[in-house]
Amino acid sequence: MAEILDSEPQPAPTQALLSKSPIQSDPSPARRYAFATEVLFSDNQDQYGASSMPIYQSATFKQTLASGSSEYDYSRSGNPTRTHLENHLAKLMKATRTLAVSSGMGALDVITRMLHPGDEVITGDDLYGGTNRLLTFMAANHGIIIRHIDTTDINQVQEIISEKTAMVLLETPTNPLIKVVDISSIAKITHNQNTNALVVVDNTMLSPMLMNPLELGADISYESATKFLSGHHDLMAGVIAAKDGVLGDRMYSIINSIGCGLPPNDAFLLLRGIKTLAIRLDRQQSNAQKIAEFLESLGLRVRYPGLKSHPQYNLHWSMARGAGAVLSFETGNVEVSKRIVEAAKLWSISVSFGCVNSLISMPCQMSHASISPEVRALRSMPEDIIRLCVGIEDAVDLIDDLCHALKQAGVTKQPET
Repeated sequence: MAEILDSEPQPAPTQALLSKSPIQSDPSPARRYAFATEVLFSDNQDQYGASSMPIYQSATFKQTLASGSSEYDYSRSGNPTRTHLENHLAKLMKATRTLAVSSGMGALDVITRMLHPGDEVITGDDLYGGTNRLLTFMAANHGIIIRHIDTTDINQVQEIISEKTAMVLLETPTNPLIKVVDISSIAKITHNQNTNALVVVDNTMLSPMLMNPLELGADISYESATKFLSGHHDLMAGVIAAKDGVLGDRMYSIINSIGCGLPPNDAFLLLRGIKTLAIRLDRQQSNAQKIAEFLESLGLRVRYPGLKSHPQYNLHWSMARGAGAVLSFETGNVEVSKRIVEAAKLWSISVSFGCVNSLISMPCQMSHASISPEVRALRSMPEDIIRLCVGIEDAVDLIDDLCHALKQAGVTKQPET
C-alpha cells in the first residue's frame, strides 16, 4: 500500500526562458579505453599546455564585444574548470550532458524543481534521509504528491503509475537496507504507461564505475560526488547526468538561476579525486566482500549484494559491475549495536560513505534520524542496524577491529565452519 504525502495543489509558476549555456566541446563522447584509463584521460586543451586542468578562480570574464559574445561571462553561469569536469563526467557517465553542483542534495533539488504543483512522484520506502526530508518539504510546501512504495515490487510500481506521475525516483542499492531495484523494468513500465514521466536514479551507492543508469533506461542519473567520485571527504559536490540534451538545458537553466553551480576550486578537487576512483573502489569492494563474508560467518544477518545469500543477488549483477563498498548488518539489539559502534577503533563513527577511511554508524541514530521512528517502523527499518562504509585500509586490520568491538559488546558467536 502506498504511503502518500500531499498538500493542496498551487498554480504552476511561469516557466523561465532557458539561459545561455557555456558550450560543451564534446558532449557524450564514446569511451575509448577501459574505465580505469578513462578516469585519468581527459581532453585538457589548456592554452598553456598545463598537464592538470587549471583553476579559473575568477568571478567574471572579459568580453571582446559590447554584446558580450564570449563563451564565459560570469562564473555562476559557467566556468572553464567546471565545464572541463562536466565534459569528463559526461564521458564516464555516458550522458549527453552532465552538470556539476554544490552537493548531492543540491543535484536532487535542481531535478525536482522541474516539477509543478499537483505532480506525483513515485519513490521507494527505503531512502536516504536527506532525500526523504526534501520530498517531505516539497509535499508540505509546494503541492507535490509523494507516493512511497516498495520499488523492489514491480507490480506495485505498475499499479501506481498514472497520468499524474511526473517522476519515478529510484535508489539502488537502497540505503541502508541494501535492497536492489530493477531499473530496466521500471523504466520500461514507466515510459510505456506515461511517456511524460521521468525516471531518475540516485547512483551514489555505486558510481559510474559500477553502473550506468542511463544505459538501463533512466532519463536522469545523479549522485553525491562527495562520496566515491571525490573519495576523500574534503569537498561537497553533486553531479547530474542527462540522457537528453534538452533535459540537460532545462536543468542548466535552473542551476544558472539559483546559483548552485560547483565552484572552480571544488571542481578541480573533484577532477583530482576522480583520477583514483578505479583503484580506490577496487580495494574498497575487495575489503567489503571479505568483511561481509566474515560477519555472515558469525550468523549475523548481513545485507550486501556481493553475498550470494542476498535475495536479489542475480538482479544486482544483471545491472551492475560490482557490489560497492557499503554493507549493513543487524545484531537484534539496539544497545548491543551501540556498544559495537562505540568500541570500534579503526572505524570512525560518521555519516556518509565513499571515502578512503572506513566509517561505521547506526543509520536510525544519524543519517536517517530525520525520519520518525513510526515511519521507520512502517518501512521495516531495524533500529539496531549498523552500516559499514568500507575504506582502503588492510582488510585484516578492519576485521580484527570489528572482532574486538563485537567481543567488547558481548557478541560471542564464532565463525561457522
